[in-house]
Amino acid sequence: MCTYQTHKVGLAGAAKGASGWFTLTDGAVYVDHPFHSTNEHTLNIDFTNPSEGPSARVAVELTEEAALALVEAIQRALDSAPPGMASAAGRRTA
Repeated sequence: MCTYQTHKVGLAGAAKGASGWFTLTDGAVYVDHPFHSTNEHTLNIDFTNPSEGPSARVAVELTEEAALALVEAIQRALDSAPPGMASAAGRRTA
């Protein structure tokens, strides 16, 4: 059964899609039937920048176990770095 609940989040970052790198501005997370995975349902994450059109999208389909492992790995990575090291305030200048 699909939940039909999409959780949207504003993001700041970059992603590499079919057309190359793009600025990441939006994310959507939901449980639904996957497009490509062989599982009946997956946790789906869409990383997008709507202002750059449909090619500025990266989609991820994860099992529940993989999604939970990813959440834990993200938390461990952030915990192992100095506070604020990857924050928006720490942007590098070109």
